[in-house]
Amino acid sequence: MNKVIQFFLEAKAEMLKVNWPTRKQTANYTLLVVAVSIVVAGFLGGLDWVFSYILKTFIIK
Repeated sequence: MNKVIQFFLEAKAEMLKVNWPTRKQTANYTLLVVAVSIVVAGFLGGLDWVFSYILKTFIIK
């Protein structure tokens, strides 16, 4: 039982050392992730559309 208690005490001590981001940083990082996800989705969607168009136009007539 002492090892379990020691584990939680050490875990708490380590969590106090963590440099947590501010609310503003978290919001900025979240917006960045959403924006990059939208750009990548648009890029992949565009590639899909181009390849589908090529396939339908030149290969499957």
